[in-house]
Amino acid sequence: MNTPSVQTLSPIKSNDSILPGIRLMWLEAPEIARIARPGQFIMIRCAGETFLRRPLSIFRLSADKTCLAFLFAVVGQGTTWLANARPGDKLDLRGPLGNGFSIDREIKNAVLIAGGLGLAPLGFLGDELAALGVRVSFMYGAASAHLLCPDYLLPEVTERVIATNDGSCGRQGFITSFLPEYLTSEASLFACGPTPMYRSLARQNILQNRGTEVSLEVRMACGLGVCYGCSVNTHQGLKQVCKHGPVFKLNDVLWDELADI
Repeated sequence: MNTPSVQTLSPIKSNDSILPGIRLMWLEAPEIARIARPGQFIMIRCAGETFLRRPLSIFRLSADKTCLAFLFAVVGQGTTWLANARPGDKLDLRGPLGNGFSIDREIKNAVLIAGGLGLAPLGFLGDELAALGVRVSFMYGAASAHLLCPDYLLPEVTERVIATNDGSCGRQGFITSFLPEYLTSEASLFACGPTPMYRSLARQNILQNRGTEVSLEVRMACGLGVCYGCSVNTHQGLKQVCKHGPVFKLNDVLWDELADI
C-alpha cells in the first residue's frame, strides 16, 4: 500500500561528488523521512521545470529520521542544476511515493544485489534489515573499480561481496554470476540494477519459485500514476511503475518487452 505523500521545501545539508558524474545529496526533510519505507522514492522539482519532476530513490535516512539522502547521476539540465545546488538552498520535494520492498518480520537471512547505481534504494533497505537483526549479504557490482561507490556508503551488513566486470576490484565477472554461492534456501532476495541484470536473474533456475523483489529503474514523468508514461507489461497486465511499483516481483515482469535502461 502506498504511503500518503507530502510536499515540502527542504534545505540541503550537503551535496558532494562521490564519483565522476555521481553525487550524494542530504536534505532536511523530517515530514518525508519519518514515514518513508525502503524502496520508495521522491519527486524533486528542478529549476526551469514547472510540472515534471525528477524521481530519485531514497538512499539513506539519518539516525533520527529528520534527513534523507539520495544518489544521482549528472546527465542533463535538471541534474546539472541539482549538482550546482548549495547547502542551505531549499528544494521542492514530494514524497514518499510508490510501493517499497516487503519486509517480513520473520526474515532471518537476506541477499541484496545491486548493479551500479542500483545501490540507491538498497542502502536504505540494508540499514532497515540490519536494524531488525537480519543476516544480510550485500552483493554489489559494476563494470570497473572506478564506477564503484566508496565503501563508507555501503550499508553496515553481515557480509559484502564486490565484483567488477574487468576484475579491477573484488571478484571478476557479473555480480549475478556469484549469486548461487550466497543465496541459501531460506534467504529473501532483493535487487536493483539495469534491465539486463534482471533478465539474467530471471533466467536463473534457483529463482524460478522464489518471491524475489526488484526495484525498476524506468523513466517517470508525473510520479503519481496520472500519465501512464512509466507503464510496464506484467503477467497481471499493464502496471504503472510509479503507482504499483517501483518494487515488483521478479517473475511478474515481462522482461523481454522492457527496454534496456
